[in-house]
Amino acid sequence: MKAPSGTRRRTAILIGLLTCLAAGTARPAPATPTAATGIPTENSVGTPSESQGLIDGDVIALHAQSTFVFQGHDGFHAPYGGPQSLDRAARGNETWDLTLYAGLHPWQGGEIWINGEIDQGFGISNTTGIAGFTSGEAYKVGRAVPYFRVQRAVYRQTVNLGGTPERVASDLNQFGTIHTTDRLVLTLGKFAVTDIFDASSYAHDPRTDFLNWTAIDAGTFDYAADSWGYTAGIAGEWYQDRWTLRSGVFLMSNTPNSPDIDTSFHQVQADEEIEERHSLLGRPGKILVTAFLSHARMADLADAVRLSRRTGQPADAAAVRRYGNRPGISLMLEQGVTADLGVFLRAGWADGRYESYEFTDIDRSLAAGLSLAGSSWHRPDDRIGIAGMTNGAGRQLKAYLAAGGTGQLVGDGKLPHPGDEHIAELYYDAAVIRPVHATLDYQWIGNPAYNRDRGPVSVLAFRLHGQY
Repeated sequence: MKAPSGTRRRTAILIGLLTCLAAGTARPAPATPTAATGIPTENSVGTPSESQGLIDGDVIALHAQSTFVFQGHDGFHAPYGGPQSLDRAARGNETWDLTLYAGLHPWQGGEIWINGEIDQGFGISNTTGIAGFTSGEAYKVGRAVPYFRVQRAVYRQTVNLGGTPERVASDLNQFGTIHTTDRLVLTLGKFAVTDIFDASSYAHDPRTDFLNWTAIDAGTFDYAADSWGYTAGIAGEWYQDRWTLRSGVFLMSNTPNSPDIDTSFHQVQADEEIEERHSLLGRPGKILVTAFLSHARMADLADAVRLSRRTGQPADAAAVRRYGNRPGISLMLEQGVTADLGVFLRAGWADGRYESYEFTDIDRSLAAGLSLAGSSWHRPDDRIGIAGMTNGAGRQLKAYLAAGGTGQLVGDGKLPHPGDEHIAELYYDAAVIRPVHATLDYQWIGNPAYNRDRGPVSVLAFRLHGQY
């Protein structure tokens, strides 16, 4: 893809800044940043925050958000590179998006939401070179000129089964309503798997908290998605007191992380999740166990390596793809420690025999961090986040990369000295002009793309976000 020209980049930056600032003049901000990326999770810990919209009625609602991110990295040591390496020279790129959330509440418990979005920009090195990529606002497709897509078209039905009534605040993709602690929720249409699964109150939204892919989701969660992170499917949730069981079936891309979804139903993914909510010393917490099973035409990486040895050519996953099943499982823990401080941990595993199909090239992952609100320094709407992540490649993936293969994001042409990828992230998110937030973010990456010969890399980012 062609990088944006200086004029186009300056124009995009100006549009992004003006849009976010325009959002800031609309309505007061919620006390706590809310999830701007998708369907508000019914399993969120803590008190829900309200996002008053352009239209905030009982039958019709219209909300909006805009996010601008500029991210750049320093020059770093790299004696060689490959087709999907991070550029060793200092580089920077920006992304910008504007989303409209239009909702209809036709009957009790029923909601229809359509999200139209304008996107523009590129991730650093066209979103390649790091398995735990540095910006959740960067898609695997980038364009210099803004373009429009309908990212979500969702129908959700809630059936109350009894228990304690709870008020649900009006928010993005959510009408203000009352539901009970025991209920069934059915969601179908086009949306993101992570709108429903693997949700954390402290690390799940690149528009309001951490930016790194492996902080906001389990790095091994190879969830069904197109190149923008969305797919079509159906999910059911059964809430019973402090427990929730979730199940979903989703369509896979026609080839690994293609822009196009396979609508033949030959390539599908099943997702299962169980959640336990609790209170520890008066503070909310939860435990999630999430599992997936992908059925699709995918490469056994050992087959790709054997073919490479016979032909003398770089390993090519596309040449050996056939139908197979790739499972994975992850654990997420989060716990409120004080009124302002919360901690989280994620750990995950996926079957390393096969190529990653949709998300990123990670076979095992571990992430831990904390989120601290600024009440103690008289900035209750500000937030500090700190996280550390370790991503690992299995034996077959290391051999495939060493044979010149490329994955979803990584591929340096060779891998003589493999090692785990280590990432640290620190951000400060400040409430500026309600409801606009500005964020400074720093990430350090050791052994990018599992390569001890390259790096380390420092990445700085500035984010501006507004919603109403």
